[in-house]
This record gives sequence, C-alpha cells and structure tokens, in this order.
Amino acid sequence: MKKNNMMLSALALAAFILAPSGNVVAEQITIPVGSQTDRASISTPQIGMSQASVRAKWGAPVEIQGPVGEPPISQWYYQDFIVYFEKDRVLHTVLKPKR
Repeated sequence: MKKNNMMLSALALAAFILAPSGNVVAEQITIPVGSQTDRASISTPQIGMSQASVRAKWGAPVEIQGPVGEPPISQWYYQDFIVYFEKDRVLHTVLKPKR
C-alpha cells in the first residue's frame, strides 16, 4: 500500500513538472483590407461554364498552364483573375490581389 502511494505521488509530481507552464506565444497574421479585391466589382466565369463560353465572353487568356493530372486540370490567367478548369468546365475562379 505504501509503495502504491509513493508511486502515485511520483506520477503526480512528474505530471506537474511536465505540464505546460501556461506561457503560450502565438503570432497573429493579418491581410490588409486594401490588398483584397472586391468580388462584386469584377465579372468572373461561373462554375460549370465551358472553355469556349469563357473565351467568348472574356477573350483569350494572357497565359494557359496545363492540363495536368487526372482528371486534367488547367489554369487560364486573365488580368484580374485565374480560372481553373477540370477537363472543359470551370471548376473555380480566383481573383488576383490588388498590387
């Protein structure tokens, strides 16, 4: 019994010593509002549009990357946004930050 009490006391002391001290440090990262783009002010392709309809409405992209992978994903770069295609259809559009 005495041996069990000593063992429990030793475990409690070890837990106390190894417990975090409470001095936690965190870094806060902020993105200035001025560097964000107002989505409402820019017309962008909608999910599901075909490559032909995107080209007809916004013209030829400045740059095309891909397709790569399976399913094939390609990226079309325009002045204000990037369009991601899965095969022939818009998967997502991302606005470029203001510089």
